[in-house]
Amino acid sequence: MFDVSFIPAFKDNYIWLLTRGKRAVVVDPGDAAPVLARLEADGLSLEGILITHHHADHQGGVAELVARGPVRVHAPGNESITGCTHPLYGGETIEILGSPVSVMAVPGHTLGHLAYLTEGCLFCGDTLFGAGCGRLFEGTPEQMSGSLERIAALPDATRIYCAHEYTEMNLRFALAVEPDNAALQARAERVASLRGACLPSVPSTLGEEKETNPFLRCSEPAMIEAALQHGAAARDRTSVFTAIRAWRNGF
Repeated sequence: MFDVSFIPAFKDNYIWLLTRGKRAVVVDPGDAAPVLARLEADGLSLEGILITHHHADHQGGVAELVARGPVRVHAPGNESITGCTHPLYGGETIEILGSPVSVMAVPGHTLGHLAYLTEGCLFCGDTLFGAGCGRLFEGTPEQMSGSLERIAALPDATRIYCAHEYTEMNLRFALAVEPDNAALQARAERVASLRGACLPSVPSTLGEEKETNPFLRCSEPAMIEAALQHGAAARDRTSVFTAIRAWRNGF
C-alpha cells in the first residue's frame, strides 16, 4: 500500500500526498509552493494529480506543477480544471501508484465533484468533512444527500481524507443538533485535545462519521425531531438534510 501524509496549505487546507517509494501523487494541490517544497525535501517524483472539484483552493497549483514535467491530471470532465489530461465523470477505475482507484461522482458542493476510493481510503474533497459536509454552491439538497448516502454505504473502516481542517468547528454545530449523543461528546473532547496540540483531526473513519456527523444521521429519530424544529417539511432524509444544512449555514 502507498503511504499517505498531508501538506498544509492556506489557512486550513490539506493537500494529500500519496507516495510509494519515491513516486508521488497529490490530491487537490491548491498551491504549488508547499508541494514543490515537500517533493524536493523528500526527493520525490510527482507523476499524478487527483482533483476533486474546480474551486481555486483545490486546483490553483496545477499549472505550476505540470509546467515542471509531464504529470497525469485526473479531474472532473464537466468542470473547468487547468491542465486536466484525464477527464472523469464517476464510475471509472483508474490506477495510481500501482493501485486501482474507483472514481465516485458526488455532486452537491459542485456539480462535477468527484471522490477517489482506493485501498480503504476515500479522498472526498469538500463533500464530506469531519462531522460535517460541504456547502451547496452548485448542487441541490437531493444531490448532496444522495452523494452522502453513497459514501455511507462504504465499509465503516474506510478512512475519510477530507480537504479541510473543519472538524472542531463542525462538532460545535453537531452538539447543538444532537446534545445527548455520547459518541459525539467523546469525539469533541478528543478533537479538542488534538487541535490543542496542533495535530490534525483527520483522517477519521466512516464508522466514526456515521456515529457523530449530523449529515450522515438524517434517518435517526433525534435528527428528524431537530430538523422538524428547524423548518423541515417532512421526515424523509432529503427534507431532514435540507433543514439541517440550512441551520448549519446560519450557525
